[in-house]
Amino acid sequence: MIEFAAAAGPKLMLDETSLMDIGACVINGVDIAPKEAVPDDGDARISHSVQGFLFTCGPDHIRHREPIPGRADGKVYPLHGSAPGHVAKILWTKFENGNAECRADIDVVTVEGLPARIERHWLIDGGTGEVSLKDKVVNTSDEIVPAFLMYHMNIGGKWFDAGTRLEGKMLDGGGFPWNFGEEPGGIFCVEAPATEGGFAEVRLGPIAAIAGKALRVRVLAETLPHLQVWRNQKAPADVLGIEPVSHRWLSRFELETAGEFIMLKPGESRNYALSFAFV
Repeated sequence: MIEFAAAAGPKLMLDETSLMDIGACVINGVDIAPKEAVPDDGDARISHSVQGFLFTCGPDHIRHREPIPGRADGKVYPLHGSAPGHVAKILWTKFENGNAECRADIDVVTVEGLPARIERHWLIDGGTGEVSLKDKVVNTSDEIVPAFLMYHMNIGGKWFDAGTRLEGKMLDGGGFPWNFGEEPGGIFCVEAPATEGGFAEVRLGPIAAIAGKALRVRVLAETLPHLQVWRNQKAPADVLGIEPVSHRWLSRFELETAGEFIMLKPGESRNYALSFAFV
């Protein structure tokens, strides 16, 4: 893990063994990542990544395991795609004028054995403390392939209390308590249209453990037009996930049948972005 921090904002630990995703996220002295308070499904890559504050799902698949059409060997699309567990090549890091910045490339091999590249750029604004992530997913194969992407921002549920709420214009009534749905957990996925500057916004807070601050997440709606939220308080799990995603919560077959695959020709790319701050 590599420490990544600026003059303001959280202290992050970036995981060079897995895409430069975020392990620890420390704000006001508290690491809000869930750590081991998540279910283990037996996939070592995911069990490692899901303990951190943010991990990346895709680019060949998102969400649940599904059979690969035409395969006789029983091989399936892995839970959360093939990207987790790929080592990042750090191109440069900068700590200047109170800001922190990092560029890395991650060469991914998909479940079909095809190459892809994620060009990743992290920035922490030393004035505002806002953390920004920009990703370019490039099809480096010689085939036309569908592209998916999903970000999992996981927060330990032990930090929430009865006053902590989810708020956003895409949510019913503009928001509701963090422990939505039936116990011990639930999941939903909604359209998340842009509200300002091309970005959709959702907030989680106040969180008393970090001095009553709220986590504000802004997402580039053009390529991440849906927001999934998941929580699981079935012991020993205790986690809530804010999950911007490129596609509706449907199977691959249903998405393809509906014409919702986003196809990339060889050499083509697609840009994704989000930011978060504690406000």
